Amino acid sequence: QVQLVESGGGLVQPGGSLRLSCAASGRTLSNSAMGWFRQAPGKEREFVTAVSRSGLNTWYADSVKGRTTISRDNAKNMGYLQMNSLKPEDTAVYYCAACASGNLYDESSYDCWGQGTQVTVSS
Repeated sequence: QVQLVESGGGLVQPGGSLRLSCAASGRTLSNSAMGWFRQAPGKEREFVTAVSRSGLNTWYADSVKGRTTISRDNAKNMGYLQMNSLKPEDTAVYYCAACASGNLYDESSYDCWGQGTQVTVSS
């Protein structure tokens, strides 16, 4: 299994930017696609974005498309989520996920999860 730890969350004003990081240990991250999900208070966890093992292919939820970039550095066993033009509705706990097989939009396709990092967008 892969252990995942997210970092980089915090409080940011609307229109601001944040870069989340996901550090993997225990096994190489390059064997799996990885994704980011988020869960807002009172809502179900939802797909944000995913990236293929090579990093060449990416997928985004419509709600973040154009404002968000997922990337990975397999040599460093790291994943990243760059979020720009943040909105209050982006407020959520963000989770990094890996050990994926199947539909990358579906959280049940991932076996490895981080503990989450809080992102709050507020003035």
